[in-house]
Amino acid sequence: MNWDAPPKPAELSENRLIRAILDGVFPIDSNLPPERELAVSLGVTRPTLRETLQRLARDGWLDIRQGKPTRVRDYWREGNLGVLAAIVQNPDRLPADFSANMLAIRSLLAPAFTRLAVDRLPSQVVELLQPFQKLEDDPRVFTEWDWRLQIELTLLSGNPVFTLIYNSFAKLYLLLGVAYFQHASNRQLSQQFYRDLLDSAKARDGLGAEQLVYRMMQTSQVLWDQVHL
Repeated sequence: MNWDAPPKPAELSENRLIRAILDGVFPIDSNLPPERELAVSLGVTRPTLRETLQRLARDGWLDIRQGKPTRVRDYWREGNLGVLAAIVQNPDRLPADFSANMLAIRSLLAPAFTRLAVDRLPSQVVELLQPFQKLEDDPRVFTEWDWRLQIELTLLSGNPVFTLIYNSFAKLYLLLGVAYFQHASNRQLSQQFYRDLLDSAKARDGLGAEQLVYRMMQTSQVLWDQVHL
Protein backbone atom coordinates (compact mmCIF):
# COMPACT_ATOMS: atom_id res chain seq x y z
CA MET A 1 0.00 0.00 0.00
CA ASN A 2 1.22 3.50 -0.86
CA TRP A 3 0.62 6.11 1.83
CA ASP A 4 0.27 9.80 1.03
CA ALA A 5 3.00 11.93 2.58
CA PRO A 6 1.69 14.25 5.33
CA PRO A 7 1.28 17.86 4.18
CA LYS A 8 4.14 20.21 4.96
CA PRO A 9 3.46 23.18 7.30
CA ALA A 10 3.59 25.61 4.36
CA GLU A 11 1.05 23.52 2.45
CA LEU A 12 -1.27 23.37 5.45
CA SER A 13 -1.13 27.09 6.04
CA GLU A 14 -1.59 27.74 2.31
CA ASN A 15 -4.75 25.61 2.24
CA ARG A 16 -6.09 27.29 5.37
CA LEU A 17 -5.52 30.76 3.98
CA ILE A 18 -7.16 29.86 0.66
CA ARG A 19 -10.22 28.52 2.47
CA ALA A 20 -10.34 31.68 4.60
CA ILE A 21 -10.23 33.81 1.45
CA LEU A 22 -12.92 31.75 -0.29
CA ASP A 23 -15.09 31.86 2.87
CA GLY A 24 -14.81 35.65 3.02
CA VAL A 25 -12.82 35.74 6.25
CA PHE A 26 -10.32 37.75 4.22
CA PRO A 27 -12.41 39.29 1.41
CA ILE A 28 -11.07 40.58 -1.89
CA ASP A 29 -9.21 43.89 -1.42
CA SER A 30 -8.93 43.40 2.35
CA ASN A 31 -5.58 43.31 4.17
CA LEU A 32 -4.21 40.29 5.99
CA PRO A 33 -3.32 40.67 9.68
CA PRO A 34 0.34 41.42 10.57
CA GLU A 35 2.77 38.53 10.08
CA ARG A 36 3.23 37.80 13.76
CA GLU A 37 -0.51 37.64 14.42
CA LEU A 38 -1.22 35.59 11.31
CA ALA A 39 1.57 33.11 12.06
CA VAL A 40 0.16 32.50 15.52
CA SER A 41 -3.37 32.05 14.11
CA LEU A 42 -2.15 29.49 11.60
CA GLY A 43 0.15 27.74 14.07
CA VAL A 44 3.28 28.14 11.95
CA THR A 45 6.59 29.94 12.24
CA ARG A 46 7.08 33.28 10.55
CA PRO A 47 9.54 31.84 7.99
CA THR A 48 6.92 29.23 7.08
CA LEU A 49 4.29 31.95 6.83
CA ARG A 50 6.51 33.99 4.52
CA GLU A 51 6.95 30.94 2.27
CA THR A 52 3.18 30.51 2.23
CA LEU A 53 2.55 34.15 1.36
CA GLN A 54 5.08 34.03 -1.46
CA ARG A 55 3.39 30.98 -2.95
CA LEU A 56 -0.03 32.61 -2.77
CA ALA A 57 1.31 35.82 -4.30
CA ARG A 58 2.83 33.82 -7.16
CA ASP A 59 -0.57 32.34 -8.03
CA GLY A 60 -2.44 35.64 -7.82
CA TRP A 61 -4.16 35.35 -4.44
CA LEU A 62 -2.16 38.02 -2.65
CA ASP A 63 -0.33 41.26 -3.31
CA ILE A 64 2.74 41.57 -1.10
CA ARG A 65 3.72 45.24 -0.78
CA GLN A 66 6.96 46.32 0.84
CA GLY A 67 6.24 48.22 4.06
CA LYS A 68 2.47 47.82 3.64
CA PRO A 69 -0.07 45.17 4.65
CA THR A 70 -0.51 42.19 2.33
CA ARG A 71 -3.65 42.67 0.24
CA VAL A 72 -6.04 39.97 -0.98
CA ARG A 73 -6.23 40.36 -4.74
CA ASP A 74 -9.32 40.03 -6.90
CA TYR A 75 -8.27 36.49 -7.75
CA TRP A 76 -11.03 36.09 -10.36
CA ARG A 77 -9.41 38.87 -12.37
CA GLU A 78 -5.75 38.60 -11.33
CA GLY A 79 -5.32 34.87 -10.69
CA ASN A 80 -3.94 32.13 -12.91
CA LEU A 81 -4.16 28.36 -13.32
CA GLY A 82 -2.81 27.97 -9.78
CA VAL A 83 -5.87 29.79 -8.46
CA LEU A 84 -8.15 27.66 -10.61
CA ALA A 85 -6.57 24.44 -9.36
CA ALA A 86 -6.90 25.57 -5.75
CA ILE A 87 -10.53 26.62 -6.14
CA VAL A 88 -11.43 23.25 -7.65
CA GLN A 89 -9.83 21.53 -4.64
CA ASN A 90 -12.57 23.13 -2.51
CA PRO A 91 -15.81 22.03 -4.22
CA ASP A 92 -17.92 22.90 -1.16
CA ARG A 93 -16.83 26.53 -1.51
CA LEU A 94 -17.49 27.03 -5.22
CA PRO A 95 -19.73 29.83 -6.52
CA ALA A 96 -23.15 28.60 -7.61
CA ASP A 97 -22.42 29.12 -11.30
CA PHE A 98 -18.90 27.67 -11.32
CA SER A 99 -19.85 24.23 -12.64
CA ALA A 100 -21.89 25.74 -15.47
CA ASN A 101 -19.02 28.07 -16.35
CA MET A 102 -16.59 25.16 -16.37
CA LEU A 103 -18.82 23.20 -18.73
CA ALA A 104 -19.10 26.24 -20.99
CA ILE A 105 -15.30 26.42 -21.20
CA ARG A 106 -15.19 22.72 -22.01
CA SER A 107 -17.63 23.33 -24.87
CA LEU A 108 -15.16 25.79 -26.35
CA LEU A 109 -12.00 23.74 -25.83
CA ALA A 110 -13.02 20.13 -26.48
CA PRO A 111 -14.06 20.54 -30.14
CA ALA A 112 -10.78 22.31 -30.94
CA PHE A 113 -8.39 19.80 -29.36
CA THR A 114 -10.39 16.84 -30.68
CA ARG A 115 -10.12 18.13 -34.25
CA LEU A 116 -6.38 18.69 -33.82
CA ALA A 117 -5.97 15.15 -32.46
CA VAL A 118 -7.91 13.55 -35.33
CA ASP A 119 -6.10 15.65 -37.93
CA ARG A 120 -2.66 14.88 -36.47
CA LEU A 121 -2.88 11.29 -35.28
CA PRO A 122 -6.13 9.64 -36.41
CA SER A 123 -4.89 6.08 -35.91
CA GLN A 124 -3.97 6.82 -32.30
CA VAL A 125 -7.40 8.36 -31.70
CA VAL A 126 -8.96 5.19 -33.11
CA GLU A 127 -6.86 3.07 -30.76
CA LEU A 128 -7.77 5.34 -27.84
CA LEU A 129 -11.50 4.94 -28.47
CA GLN A 130 -11.59 1.16 -28.90
CA PRO A 131 -12.12 0.24 -25.20
CA PHE A 132 -15.44 2.14 -24.94
CA GLN A 133 -17.24 -0.92 -26.27
CA LYS A 134 -16.29 -2.91 -23.18
CA LEU A 135 -17.00 -0.30 -20.51
CA GLU A 136 -18.69 -1.55 -17.35
CA ASP A 137 -22.11 0.10 -17.04
CA ASP A 138 -21.18 1.99 -13.90
CA PRO A 139 -21.22 5.79 -13.29
CA ARG A 140 -17.73 5.93 -11.83
CA VAL A 141 -16.24 3.77 -14.58
CA PHE A 142 -17.82 6.02 -17.21
CA THR A 143 -16.60 9.15 -15.43
CA GLU A 144 -13.02 7.97 -15.14
CA TRP A 145 -12.92 6.70 -18.72
CA ASP A 146 -14.49 9.84 -20.15
CA TRP A 147 -11.99 11.97 -18.26
CA ARG A 148 -9.05 9.90 -19.46
CA LEU A 149 -10.34 10.11 -23.03
CA GLN A 150 -10.41 13.90 -22.91
CA ILE A 151 -6.96 14.15 -21.34
CA GLU A 152 -5.48 11.82 -23.96
CA LEU A 153 -7.11 13.83 -26.74
CA THR A 154 -5.50 17.00 -25.39
CA LEU A 155 -2.15 15.23 -25.52
CA LEU A 156 -2.73 13.98 -29.07
CA SER A 157 -3.68 17.51 -30.13
CA GLY A 158 -0.03 18.51 -29.79
CA ASN A 159 -0.89 21.61 -27.72
CA PRO A 160 0.13 21.09 -24.06
CA VAL A 161 -1.79 24.16 -22.90
CA PHE A 162 -5.04 22.24 -23.38
CA THR A 163 -3.74 19.57 -21.02
CA LEU A 164 -2.66 22.07 -18.38
CA ILE A 165 -6.08 23.70 -18.38
CA TYR A 166 -7.90 20.37 -18.22
CA ASN A 167 -5.70 19.06 -15.42
CA SER A 168 -6.80 22.04 -13.34
CA PHE A 169 -10.38 20.70 -13.52
CA ALA A 170 -9.57 17.08 -12.68
CA LYS A 171 -10.96 16.77 -9.15
CA LEU A 172 -14.14 18.70 -9.86
CA TYR A 173 -14.77 16.91 -13.17
CA LEU A 174 -14.54 13.50 -11.50
CA LEU A 175 -17.00 14.67 -8.85
CA LEU A 176 -19.50 16.11 -11.32
CA GLY A 177 -19.11 13.22 -13.74
CA VAL A 178 -20.37 10.63 -11.27
CA ALA A 179 -23.53 12.69 -10.72
CA TYR A 180 -24.02 13.09 -14.47
CA PHE A 181 -23.44 9.42 -15.30
CA GLN A 182 -25.79 8.20 -12.55
CA HIS A 183 -28.45 8.43 -15.24
CA ALA A 184 -28.46 5.43 -17.59
CA SER A 185 -29.71 7.58 -20.46
CA ASN A 186 -26.60 9.79 -20.16
CA ARG A 187 -24.35 6.73 -20.27
CA GLN A 188 -26.17 5.49 -23.37
CA LEU A 189 -25.85 8.89 -25.02
CA SER A 190 -22.10 8.89 -24.36
CA GLN A 191 -21.76 5.39 -25.78
CA GLN A 192 -23.32 6.62 -29.02
CA PHE A 193 -21.03 9.66 -28.96
CA TYR A 194 -17.93 7.46 -28.57
CA ARG A 195 -19.14 5.30 -31.46
CA ASP A 196 -19.67 8.32 -33.73
CA LEU A 197 -16.33 9.83 -32.73
CA LEU A 198 -14.62 6.54 -33.54
CA ASP A 199 -16.20 6.62 -37.00
CA SER A 200 -14.93 10.17 -37.54
CA ALA A 201 -11.42 9.16 -36.50
CA LYS A 202 -11.46 6.13 -38.81
CA ALA A 203 -12.53 8.45 -41.66
CA ARG A 204 -9.77 10.93 -40.68
CA ASP A 205 -12.51 13.57 -40.54
CA GLY A 206 -11.21 16.22 -38.15
CA LEU A 207 -13.92 18.73 -39.01
CA GLY A 208 -16.64 16.14 -38.51
CA ALA A 209 -15.13 15.21 -35.14
CA GLU A 210 -15.06 18.87 -34.12
CA GLN A 211 -18.72 19.36 -35.01
CA LEU A 212 -19.70 16.11 -33.29
CA VAL A 213 -17.95 17.08 -30.05
CA TYR A 214 -19.45 20.57 -30.10
CA ARG A 215 -22.97 19.15 -30.38
CA MET A 216 -22.26 16.65 -27.61
CA MET A 217 -20.88 19.35 -25.32
CA GLN A 218 -23.99 21.47 -25.85
CA THR A 219 -26.28 18.52 -25.19
CA SER A 220 -24.43 17.42 -22.07
CA GLN A 221 -24.56 20.94 -20.68
CA VAL A 222 -28.36 20.96 -21.06
CA LEU A 223 -28.58 17.53 -19.43
CA TRP A 224 -26.34 18.68 -16.57
CA ASP A 225 -28.71 21.59 -15.94
CA GLN A 226 -31.60 19.13 -15.77
CA VAL A 227 -29.72 16.98 -13.26
CA HIS A 228 -29.48 20.04 -10.97
CA LEU A 229 -33.01 21.41 -11.33
